[in-house]
Amino acid sequence: MRAVFHSSYGGPEVLEVGEQPDPVVGPDSVLIRVKAAGVNPVDFKIGAGYLQGAFPSFLPTIAGWDAAGVVEAVGPAVHDLAPGDEVLGYLRKDFVRDGCYAELVAGNQRHWALKPPALSWEVAGALPLAGLTALQSLEAVRAGSGDTVLVHAASGGVGHLAVQIAKARGARVIGTASERNHDFVRSLGAEPVAYGDGLVDAVRALAPEGVDAAVDYVGGDAIRQSAELAKDPARTASNVDPQAVSEVGGVYCFVTPHAEQLAQLAALVADGAVRVEVQEAFPLERAADAWRAQMDGHVRGKLVLTV
Repeated sequence: MRAVFHSSYGGPEVLEVGEQPDPVVGPDSVLIRVKAAGVNPVDFKIGAGYLQGAFPSFLPTIAGWDAAGVVEAVGPAVHDLAPGDEVLGYLRKDFVRDGCYAELVAGNQRHWALKPPALSWEVAGALPLAGLTALQSLEAVRAGSGDTVLVHAASGGVGHLAVQIAKARGARVIGTASERNHDFVRSLGAEPVAYGDGLVDAVRALAPEGVDAAVDYVGGDAIRQSAELAKDPARTASNVDPQAVSEVGGVYCFVTPHAEQLAQLAALVADGAVRVEVQEAFPLERAADAWRAQMDGHVRGKLVLTV
């Protein structure tokens, strides 16, 4: 199969496009012919070797942790999916090697949910990792109806989905973003505030008593600001820095594959309650350009690769 892979660690320059062995389909595995694969910050971090201490890693590595496509084959223990089904999935495995930047990918049946017909391939490929991260972090802080929720990086891949999921749950949302993205954040249903030293005061101007919950997808000062603004620091969460969020009494969220939650997210998108902003779709051969765009740090919504 054709795939994007790297045989050494580094930046976008280490990515190659070429032939790799087809995946093996185990007893409870599902083989997917990929139509679109999400591009996420974790991809270039894996490429740089930053996660070698967190997961067993093997070279050459095919990048990518989420995808959408058509079921090509299923293992003998799989009964809920069949060849021809259209699916989307978050394929974080217990090791790093066989990712989604490829024509074919295999993953355990627990990784996959059926794709509603209303979702384009690009949207379906962009949703799994970011959507599950947003949903699980909001679950961790018990965000719900009547709450005021602070979302850091509200225009980013995870943040723009967290804003909409929180709104769908009946929450009021305040979202941090650069000035150029404030209209976009408003279009999602949130009240925007700018990053920077004045962020705490800006949020308190909108919510004088503080916020009920806060979710962070950027790290750094945002974790401290969340704890300062939250009525209860235990209702703060971050997916960036486990030590820093623990020190302020919050929760670290590392996204977990969850087919039922993914199906719920796909339904929200299909029903129009949540929209997935895809800034750009790159062909597989331009994966290095997608990494450069992601590393630039100014992506609005998501990037995807089309296969």
